[in-house]
Amino acid sequence: KKALVTMTLTSPACPVAGSLPGEIQRKVLDGVEELSDSQVDITWDPPWTVDRMSEAAKLQLGMM
Repeated sequence: KKALVTMTLTSPACPVAGSLPGEIQRKVLDGVEELSDSQVDITWDPPWTVDRMSEAAKLQLGMM
């Protein structure tokens, strides 16, 4: 089985854009025993906005 993760970063200039997909790929494979492979794709459509944040995340960052 293979997992496909499609994610949007907060900014095209995100300083971890180069390393984050590999880290996520490893975490998915380490965390789900049934998987033999994973793929992480970055997309910019739809763009990221603060509306995508959970209430808990907004509270933690003082945005509420």
